[in-house]
Amino acid sequence: MRHSEWEPIYREILVDMGYGRAEDEACVRVLKAVTLNSDLITDDEAAERFSETATVFGDAPCLESDIALLPPEGTLVSSGSAVVRLLALGILPDAVVTDLDGDIYAQLDASARGAITFIHAHGDNQDLVRMYAGLFKGPVILTTQSVPENTVLDFGGFTDGDRAVCIAQELGARRILLEGFDFEHPNPKEGSDPSVKLRKLAWAKRIIENLSDRSSLVFPNN
Repeated sequence: MRHSEWEPIYREILVDMGYGRAEDEACVRVLKAVTLNSDLITDDEAAERFSETATVFGDAPCLESDIALLPPEGTLVSSGSAVVRLLALGILPDAVVTDLDGDIYAQLDASARGAITFIHAHGDNQDLVRMYAGLFKGPVILTTQSVPENTVLDFGGFTDGDRAVCIAQELGARRILLEGFDFEHPNPKEGSDPSVKLRKLAWAKRIIENLSDRSSLVFPNN
């Protein structure tokens, strides 16, 4: 999803969730500062590693059962929180889309083993960006949900999961398997308000549905 398409959705999200653009953009500045020595690559370089089929992994409780029901295909793209569960299954993602929550050490491991990491800046994760964004050893792409600029890209997407779907489509996937997605029964996270999570997932569902006219989206129970 290009920024011109994403911007109206982003403005709606800011109003609905009560977030501020200024905080998002302040975090971008922090992200740029702490990744000066990272292996930053371009979206064109990343696209070379994406095939026409991709599997995107969310972190819902159904992840393992979805994988058993529908074997992953093509380029494997994981939300940050799902990486530790994939590694436990012996699955190394080709790309990780993360705002740096979840098991950060699993994400660093995947990066060290060659996964591209799409590191996202938003108003709520400045502390995580400061602590961890500069530690990734593999190739890195910086992302924002506000205005893209130079080395910071905007593919669209609000949560790691729907952003991963946006990225896979933008980088060439025309058939996308979605595994570990449940918009009504998320995995609980310590310190996270379940009602806020459900509101975020409602946006994620809407964003993914908006992509269905450009790529074939395949859910395990389809």
